Amino acid sequence: MNRFPRLLAALALGAAAAAASAGGMDSLEAFVKNAKSGRAEFTQTVTPPPREGQAQRAKTSTGSFEFQRPGRFRFDYRKPFAQTIVADGRTLSLYDADLNQVTQRAQAQALGSTPAAIIASAADLRALEADFTLEEQPERDGLQWVKATPKSRDAQLQSVQIGFQGEALAALDILDAFGQRSVLRFAKVELNPALPADTFQFKPPAGADVIRQ
Repeated sequence: MNRFPRLLAALALGAAAAAASAGGMDSLEAFVKNAKSGRAEFTQTVTPPPREGQAQRAKTSTGSFEFQRPGRFRFDYRKPFAQTIVADGRTLSLYDADLNQVTQRAQAQALGSTPAAIIASAADLRALEADFTLEEQPERDGLQWVKATPKSRDAQLQSVQIGFQGEALAALDILDAFGQRSVLRFAKVELNPALPADTFQFKPPAGADVIRQ
C-alpha cells in the first residue's frame, strides 16, 4: 500500500495554541495569524470506509509534530512503525524506515488543498478561503469546530474539521476522497517555540532507495 497520500493527509498536520475566542472561526483566524511555529505530540486513529459484511478495523499511531511558517513542517511517527515526513519549503520527503525508502515530491504540488495548507502555509483567513469553503460547526466533545471543504475537484480530501478547546487547536477530523477517516488528537502543545535550524532539513539515510515523483 502506498502510505504517502494517507500520511500527507495527516499533515495534518497542526498542533499549536491559538488566541482565546468565542467560536471556531475566530480561533482558526487567530491560529493562522499568530502561530508562526509550534510543536506537539499526537495520536492518530485511521478508520477505513465502511464495507458491507466487514468490520471496520481502526489503526492507531503516535508521534511528534513541528512546524514553522512559511511552509515547513515535520512529522515523526514512532509507533507502530517509524516514518518521517519533512517539508523544507521546496521538497516534501517521506522516509519509511521499514522499507528504507524515501519518496520525494515538489512541495507545492504535494500540498494543494490539504490540512498542511492550514498549518504551515496560509497567512490569514482570506488565504484559506481561496482554497477552502469554511463553515463553523456545532460544539461537540467539548470543542469548537470549523469544517474546511476543498474547492478543488482534484483534492484528496472531502473535508477536514478543525477542533479548538479554549485557546488550543486540539483535533483534526479528516475525511479523504475514498471515505477513510483520520482523527488526530494533540497534546503537550507549544506555541511559537524556538526550533533548531536543522529541524526541517532532511538527508536520506545511507543506502536508502530514493524515489522522486
